[in-house]
Amino acid sequence: MTDSVLSRIERGDFFLIAGPCVIESESMTLEVARYVAGLAEKHNIPYVFKSSFTKANRTSNNSPTGPGLENGLRILKKVKEETGLPVLTDVHETADIPAVAEVVDILQIPAFLCRQTELIRAAGATGKWVNIKKGQFMAPEDMKKAAEKAGSSKVMLTERGTTFGYHNLVVDFRGLLIMKQTGLPVIFDATHSLQLPSGGAGVSTGRPEFVIPMAKAAVAIGVDGLFVETHPNPPEALSDAGVMLPLEQMEELLDTVMRIRKNMI
Repeated sequence: MTDSVLSRIERGDFFLIAGPCVIESESMTLEVARYVAGLAEKHNIPYVFKSSFTKANRTSNNSPTGPGLENGLRILKKVKEETGLPVLTDVHETADIPAVAEVVDILQIPAFLCRQTELIRAAGATGKWVNIKKGQFMAPEDMKKAAEKAGSSKVMLTERGTTFGYHNLVVDFRGLLIMKQTGLPVIFDATHSLQLPSGGAGVSTGRPEFVIPMAKAAVAIGVDGLFVETHPNPPEALSDAGVMLPLEQMEELLDTVMRIRKNMI
C-alpha cells in the first residue's frame, strides 16, 4: 500500500496527511491510523499517517515532548507493518535523519525550522519525500527557495498560517496559490492554522470549531492535500489539545471536502 499511496501523490492525486500531534501510546497511535485509513479507503483518498516522536518546540519546559527517537520510531514502524500506510514524522536535528529515514516515508521540516539549510539538505539527500511547513514568519513566495535546498523533486509545501499579532495566526489563502506556482504539491494544515500559539497560560490552544470550514475553503481553491491533526479525546491530548480535530469528526470532514472535490472535477 505504501508504494501505491506515494505513487498517487506523485501523480497529483488529492491526498490526506492525518494523525495525532505526538505519539502518546502504541495502542492509541494504531487506533487513529486504522480509523482514518478506513475513512480514506471509503473515499479512495491516498492517506499518510503522521505523528511526532518528539516535539522540540514546546512553550513550557513542563510540556510533554513525546516518547523520543527510539521508541517513537518503533511505534511508527509498527503502524507501517500493521496497516501498510506510509508514515510522516518531524525531524529537528540532522543527526536524527539517518535513523528516521530508515522507517518513515516523508520527513517533515517543522515551520520554525524551514530556513535551516543543512536540515533541509540532509532530509532531501535521503531520497525520501520532504514536507516543508511554511514558517509563520515566511512569505509564500520565499518557500520556493526553501524547497530548492532539498536538491530533490520530492518536496511538498504546507501552509500553517501567518503570525497575526501575539498568540494568533491568520490564513492568507493567496499564499496557497502563490506556493502552487512552484509546481510542487501544496497542502493546507487545517489544524495548526487555527492554533493560538502560547495562548493558553503556558500552552498553545486554538479554535478547532473552524477546522472543517477552513478545510472546505482550501479544497475549494485547489490545494493538493490536507493536513489534519486528530485525536480520540483532544482535551486529554499531551500536545495541541486545544486545536486537534476530534477523531469522530474526521468522517464529516472527509465527506464534506470530497463533495467539494467532486463538484470541481
